[in-house]
Amino acid sequence: MKLTVVGCSGSFPSAESACSSYLVEADGFRLLLDMGNGALGELQRHCGLYDLDAVFLSHLHADHCIDMCGYFVARYYRHEGGRCGTIPVYGPEGTEKRLTTAYEDVPDERSMSEVFDFRTLKSGTFEIGPFQVRTERVAHPIESYAIRLEHGGRSLTYSGDTGVCAELGLLAEDADLFLCEASFTHGKEDIPDLHLNGREAGEFARDGRVGRLVLTHIPPWTDAGRNLADARAVYGGRVDLARAGAVYEV
Repeated sequence: MKLTVVGCSGSFPSAESACSSYLVEADGFRLLLDMGNGALGELQRHCGLYDLDAVFLSHLHADHCIDMCGYFVARYYRHEGGRCGTIPVYGPEGTEKRLTTAYEDVPDERSMSEVFDFRTLKSGTFEIGPFQVRTERVAHPIESYAIRLEHGGRSLTYSGDTGVCAELGLLAEDADLFLCEASFTHGKEDIPDLHLNGREAGEFARDGRVGRLVLTHIPPWTDAGRNLADARAVYGGRVDLARAGAVYEV
């Protein structure tokens, strides 16, 4: 599997990065995990607009899904070659309504489903293209899912947005690469069921015996260097800070 960080900023884009969006490729299949603010523009550095095969939306906060409105425009109003066919979009219940409401002026209430095949996420196992997928609902104020992808004997887990919860530990166990949010600062914010800090991400990596930890979704106001140090203090494996454009072979 090939993982490309399209965007990794939390809450709103930073000067260096769009919000959460990650391109995963295997066997010629392209799966996008989230499409937050600014991600659609950055995506075009790595993939053609019409080359995605599926989209997974971990939850419906704007910094993870709002550029789907622009992507609707690109697919629905494409002049050259005609309107695009549908691609699967996996998201929590109400994804179509959320995106339609955000765009507001769609031709009719079913227009988005003409280019997006909306599929409702639940905790469970299924397949997306060549990937074996397991999803678990995690701890966040709105319905939010972490995802584990397996292909060719390798595994990648993405936390989405979450506080500390056992479900994330299940998906992270023995993952070759763990892409984990670290929005908060250890000793500063202590809000349950919202976000993780660098130390907590490191503890999940340590306890799950993951091969490599990549910290992501760090907001512009959070000290990424401190989160990196906090993760390294409890996890002895390799830890990186996600950066836009970074590529990982899993």
